[in-house]
Amino acid sequence: MRVFSNPVGSGSLWFDNLATASGTPVAYDPQARAFLPMPPFCVNREVIGCNWIAPEQGAFCRSCAMTALAPDPSIPDAIPNWAQTEAAKRWVLDNLGRWHWFRPEDPGAPPVFHMLAEGPTPVPMGHAEGVVTISVAEVDPVLVATRRKALDEPYRTMIGHMRHEIAHMLWWRLSLRDDFLDAFREMFGDERADYPAALQRHYQEGPPPDWTLRFLTTYASAHPHEDWAETAAHLLHLTDIADSFVASGLLSQQQPAPGWDPYAEPDPDRLIHVSASIATGVNHVNRSMGLSDLYPFVLSDTARRKLAFVHDWLRRGAQGL
Repeated sequence: MRVFSNPVGSGSLWFDNLATASGTPVAYDPQARAFLPMPPFCVNREVIGCNWIAPEQGAFCRSCAMTALAPDPSIPDAIPNWAQTEAAKRWVLDNLGRWHWFRPEDPGAPPVFHMLAEGPTPVPMGHAEGVVTISVAEVDPVLVATRRKALDEPYRTMIGHMRHEIAHMLWWRLSLRDDFLDAFREMFGDERADYPAALQRHYQEGPPPDWTLRFLTTYASAHPHEDWAETAAHLLHLTDIADSFVASGLLSQQQPAPGWDPYAEPDPDRLIHVSASIATGVNHVNRSMGLSDLYPFVLSDTARRKLAFVHDWLRRGAQGL
């Protein structure tokens, strides 16, 4: 994620800012990729702290307009959890906008979000024909830690959920193209395999013994759909790690040049190599503070080939190139 200029003075702004250091209200314009000091602001600004601009007074911003179903406010913590969830959505949508997804120049359908609060029963997250369902309770740190431990996951965050579930939607968009499915099946396998049966087998038997040689995560081994979604999410992880590193003014020996733009990098092998090198370095820094690794994954040769495949399609797919 970039670091942004202050439109009314000195200093920088971060992606989630609602005001400058001097207190001037600002909002983010995703089309210009810049902060503006004037309305119209998103109507959700006072409700959930949305900091994007709107097309007109009293309207939703581009991101909030994609939310067709908001959580039940009578459920405890629903609104603050929703606010954090929408913030994660804005972050991921802006990442994907660097490759022209879900912007005005994208000729395809944007995702539709159902944001649900959890009562006594957990909310299953997923995607179906353009509709992405998200449990806003997944921003609660206790719940996240409990589920991560129960599922033996090295990483679980709302940004991760957003990238994974939106990746399913991106697959659906790409599957409408004549030239995508054959290439996908050659790389990931046949997604027409029984999905419920595959998940049941995964949860009962676990991943195959050699999963580390073929997949990024154990869940990716469950079915080609999940392999795609995990791989696409990891491509977004790695690209944004590198982009945020460069935007912060940091330098790496692996970085091709000062000011290098990972989203503009056409060579997937270079992007993956540099991003993984940066992530490894930040892992080492995190350990100095007793924190978990930023990116606790190992990239096999097969995983790198899958990441390169996803990179190719996500960079060109939104505009049908």
